[in-house]
Amino acid sequence: MGIKKILLLTGDFAEDYETMVPFQALLMVGHTVHAVCPGKKAGEKVKTAIHDFEGDQTYTEKPGHQFALTATFDDVRTAAYDALVIAGGRAPEYLRLNTRVLETVQEFAAAGKPVAAICHGAQILTAAGVVKGRRISAYPACAPEVRSAGGEYVALEMDQALTDGNFVTAPAWPAHPQWMAQFLKVLGTEIKP
Repeated sequence: MGIKKILLLTGDFAEDYETMVPFQALLMVGHTVHAVCPGKKAGEKVKTAIHDFEGDQTYTEKPGHQFALTATFDDVRTAAYDALVIAGGRAPEYLRLNTRVLETVQEFAAAGKPVAAICHGAQILTAAGVVKGRRISAYPACAPEVRSAGGEYVALEMDQALTDGNFVTAPAWPAHPQWMAQFLKVLGTEIKP
């Protein structure tokens, strides 16, 4: 299988599960994961938010955990990483305004490296201009952005995920089992009983 080095992009008010679960799951199977946020250094924290589906017309939001970053965004060189994971939540809304974030995503996409994005993580993919001609899932509120960026938005149940080449996307955290399983497959990670 080979240990992979994975960059996880998160930020203040990223979705708690969508930051913590992939970070821990990828570590659990033996990969190295560097969690970063622009403007913050290794050891600093981001505040996460818990989004839930409680029968309202959109998700609800509650305070999440303080998540400690494990690397410094300014030190990131995409050539040193095998794959990229983008957490959802509110963080992508402001992270997509950062030119270096967009360049980083473009570099991963241009190199054909695996890219996993969940929920509002698609906002970063669309802002980076890397979804044209791709089948992409995301939180339904991001569908217009995916289409505007030239991608084909694929509506999935909240617990489903989609792989299109090197892109693995999903609508929200209930999809973690499918999203992570598909991402591990794209990474070439084998889990044997």
